[in-house]
Amino acid sequence: MVPSTERLSLPVSDPSPQQRGGAGEQRLFKGSAMTTRGAYAAVSYMSCAVLLVLFNKAALSSYSFPSANVITLFQMICSCSFLYVLRCWKLISFSSGDISPLTDNSARFVSLQTVIHTSPLALTYLLYMLATMESVRGVNVPMYTTLRRTTVVFTMFVEFILVGQKYTRSVIGSVALIVFGAFVAGSRDLSFDAYGYAVVFLSNITTAIYLATISRVGKSSGLNSFGLMWCNGILCGPVLLFWTFIRGDLRMTMDFPYLFAPGFLIVLLLSCVLAFFLNYSIFLNTTLNSAVTQTICGNLKDLFTITLGWMFFGGLPFDLLNVIGQLLGFVGSGFYAYFKLFGK
Repeated sequence: MVPSTERLSLPVSDPSPQQRGGAGEQRLFKGSAMTTRGAYAAVSYMSCAVLLVLFNKAALSSYSFPSANVITLFQMICSCSFLYVLRCWKLISFSSGDISPLTDNSARFVSLQTVIHTSPLALTYLLYMLATMESVRGVNVPMYTTLRRTTVVFTMFVEFILVGQKYTRSVIGSVALIVFGAFVAGSRDLSFDAYGYAVVFLSNITTAIYLATISRVGKSSGLNSFGLMWCNGILCGPVLLFWTFIRGDLRMTMDFPYLFAPGFLIVLLLSCVLAFFLNYSIFLNTTLNSAVTQTICGNLKDLFTITLGWMFFGGLPFDLLNVIGQLLGFVGSGFYAYFKLFGK
């Protein structure tokens, strides 16, 4: 993970009118090569994502915890608590400016106007978290990661709609290979669980919208990753608390027989800690690189998620067709990573 004392640089400058027709047009299609810091952010995200999926799956399936919404609420409360303590100790700043977090004497929290400005991001974040948590329950880990690879198509479509982002043929070809591999791998399981598959695709759509919104709101809000996470927490926390209350999730949680079991508490604590680091790495990776790169990183970490998920939770037997589909997805992700690293 990138040290917390580093500031988040948001690309806010626009090309001049002359550049828009030349180099600016070329950057619109090709994008810049990934920096060293961007590579660190991508690796940090992939590491946290693999572990978080496994711990969430353990809580929801192995311990049969009744509510994914309550886990999301716990993760949000822990995230805001971590941010509050770190900000009080002046170890971090919520601003994306050049003010040092160790000498910043400004207000401890962001302004109400800034919070309101980030409300679209908070809404998409809440939808993304709820859909993602629920999608883990109904589908086994190998098929979950297979279906999630189609997120990249939704992300590219949303970026094109919102900011007019276009891509080279090499990038489009690598994405097509990823999606083709996902359908090949899942072709023997397409009738497994209609509800579970529908929730996963809903999660893909909300993920695409969320990542694209990070790029838009993050550049205009004046906040860094920590500030955006703080606004998300204080806006979404009360809504999620009210939602879990009226649904009866809090009552089910109190009646959960393993609520105070040491094993479950450890799993829940590690899930909350990993969610904090995962959210930070998502903001950092998306702003330093791009929403599509963030999605591709999710595909590259699938190899470890599938292997560990199959070892601990079981799932589909990996027949030849499934293995071929998985390999096609990994090859496509590798091609995209190559094109991004070298600005192809």
